[in-house]
Amino acid sequence: MNHFPAQLNPDELREWQLKIEVANRHNIWCHCRQCDREWIASKPSVCECGSAQVESIACWQFPDD
Repeated sequence: MNHFPAQLNPDELREWQLKIEVANRHNIWCHCRQCDREWIASKPSVCECGSAQVESIACWQFPDD
């Protein structure tokens, strides 16, 4: 099910999604809940230890303090 603001038409939605994809490039903080490893990636992925229990957060969501 797709949830997006009703005020965006399909072209605007695609443009918004592309901007988010660009913002995420090399900018996803990943943390393995199994081995505690942390890394930055372009998309959520499994850990080198093989665990899929990975927390992933877009770095641009963190404030620049």
